[in-house]
Amino acid sequence: MNKFVLTNPVNIQLDTQGNWKDSAVVKRAVSRFHRDVNMTITQCGSPSGSIFLERTKMPSEQYTVLVEEEKITVSAGDELGIVYAFLYISEQFLGVQPFWFWNDQDFIMTHQKEIPVGEYRNQKYKVRYRGWFINDEVLISHWDGGVSSEYPWEMTFEALLRLGGNLIIPGTDKNSKIYAELASEMGLWITHHHAEPLGAEMFSRVYPDLEPSFQQYPDLFRGLWKEGIESQKNRRTIWNIGFRGQGDRPFWANDPTYDTAEKRGDLISSIMREQYDMVKKELPDALFCTNLYGEIMELYQEGLLSIPDDVIMIWADNGYGKMVSRRQENHNPRIPAIPGERMRGKSHGTYYHVSFYDLQAANHITMLPNSMEFVQSELQNALEHGIDKLWMINASNIKPHTYPLDFIAELWRDQETETGEHRKQYLRRYFGGSEQQMEEMAECIADYFTSTVSFGEWEDEHAGEQFYNYMTRHFIYSFLKNGPDTPCESVYWCVKAGSLADQIAWYEMRCQQGAQSYAALRKKCERITAGLWQDFMVLQVKIHAYCAQGAVLFCKGYEEYRRGKLMEAFYLMGQAMEAYEQADQAMREREHDKWTGFYANECLTDIKATAFCLQRLMGYIRNEGDGPDFYQWQREAMYSEEDKRVVLITNMENHLGDRELYRIMSSENMYRIWESLQTLHTEDLE
Repeated sequence: MNKFVLTNPVNIQLDTQGNWKDSAVVKRAVSRFHRDVNMTITQCGSPSGSIFLERTKMPSEQYTVLVEEEKITVSAGDELGIVYAFLYISEQFLGVQPFWFWNDQDFIMTHQKEIPVGEYRNQKYKVRYRGWFINDEVLISHWDGGVSSEYPWEMTFEALLRLGGNLIIPGTDKNSKIYAELASEMGLWITHHHAEPLGAEMFSRVYPDLEPSFQQYPDLFRGLWKEGIESQKNRRTIWNIGFRGQGDRPFWANDPTYDTAEKRGDLISSIMREQYDMVKKELPDALFCTNLYGEIMELYQEGLLSIPDDVIMIWADNGYGKMVSRRQENHNPRIPAIPGERMRGKSHGTYYHVSFYDLQAANHITMLPNSMEFVQSELQNALEHGIDKLWMINASNIKPHTYPLDFIAELWRDQETETGEHRKQYLRRYFGGSEQQMEEMAECIADYFTSTVSFGEWEDEHAGEQFYNYMTRHFIYSFLKNGPDTPCESVYWCVKAGSLADQIAWYEMRCQQGAQSYAALRKKCERITAGLWQDFMVLQVKIHAYCAQGAVLFCKGYEEYRRGKLMEAFYLMGQAMEAYEQADQAMREREHDKWTGFYANECLTDIKATAFCLQRLMGYIRNEGDGPDFYQWQREAMYSEEDKRVVLITNMENHLGDRELYRIMSSENMYRIWESLQTLHTEDLE
């Protein structure tokens, strides 16, 4: 027969020596495989054969699956070997793909699955530690997948394992403490946020009434580090050492004592050595890493940091996929984040973003704005410079980023997949359809990256959806605080001009490009009607398109205000508000089935907050143009021509709120008032 017939139920027997009987990791792997069988094979009575698990002397994470007609023998030297073996069988012979949960994979039930007789074994991956940082996790931390608050995290960790990952930062701050045990029980190594050395509690969380100063309270900091070591010493851990501030910013922002680079470097160096020694005392074979991130990169490149020799040095991209130091506010030194020749003998890793939150122009609820060709170039260059010990990918809320996450996993597995071919493979695994449809979808994905707006001179400076939201909100803030002429200093990072008008003119030009390119791409994408395609590509293009449209309308409204046409400015700000609300609504419309509530807590880009800010600005403009009695604009919008001119009674109806007034202005029978502005209407921009 030359095949093993896998039926449901399936009989799985642990090592006869009992090596796996107390392993939570193996028990979860077995339970997960039973679930995969239940998703793909109908129950038929009794098992046709058995799967035996054996512990043998093999390198870490390696496995052998020996398939015979009557049985399958899975051999591995450690728990992760068993985990990967079951996931291999699941993907290759049951058809369960790594993002089956996140991409709503459809399963066609069969009565059995046939596995050809033979020996199957895995290869060693190019990168030793391969992981995700579940950061800025505001969507999955407020959504339960229709099951429980823990369920989205379990599905996240499972997807990582299916992609060959073995390392996780299981959330930020409180979440990292809540879900570390689950991640460990699933077989993953744990490491820590660069702002949370040793995974210890943040000083200001434990001592909220004290100044977070190491100089003042060294023993309190040491106590927290000791507690962190004690609570995690029985887990597979790569201990992150370092010292930043309370939150994702440098400690000297709160401690003026450290007013020179030398003082800062000396303190961080001494603390890292102390943390290192504390862990080594408890765990002599411990592994360590440290992040050369942001301001830490600058200190290291200036020769002001001393790091123990066996610590993995993690070099970070700038949040846009380029291996240079990140921009912080208006400071953008772009120091190369690649080890030089003199550091070739050390261990190196990377902290790389497919999702980023910088309150400026990054992506969080849409894909990275730079292409996979660009990503491949940067990460292959990193590998060539010795960055092969650890890759930590900022994956945030998973669902918007499955495509780039899948591609990067190809790279860490050392597969030489060409980017265009990978796109087609990814689409084939999750979307199905004809070859022509595959070609059309692949072309849309490629076009997505060429549609992104350039906001700077560098090749990586392309805008995510935060650009259209944070820029607009910063301009509104500056307008209301400093008036319509004073330039907005908080956007000097991209446009430093002598007046707010000049800055907004620059912004309008960029946003107009985005509105046009995404409108064209949206029409192209919407010709494909597959449900998952609507959740994935159409939604992301809509978010960009509506936000870019809203930004253009805001700029036009500002121009009308500057010309003294306040009623027209009010109306255009209302249209801008409506465009951003359409972007928010587009997300909520894709919350079907288990995704109900997924976007409800979209609070970082927070598109709806941009709409709130625009409504606030509408009130300001109305106050100036229609106050203090607030009846004239209402009469203009609601009354006939003859009634507008006879004012014996100011108004015959209750005063309208700003939103209600805008709704009447934009109604079909009143649109004639704004004939001169017709070309700016949102529908026309689409």
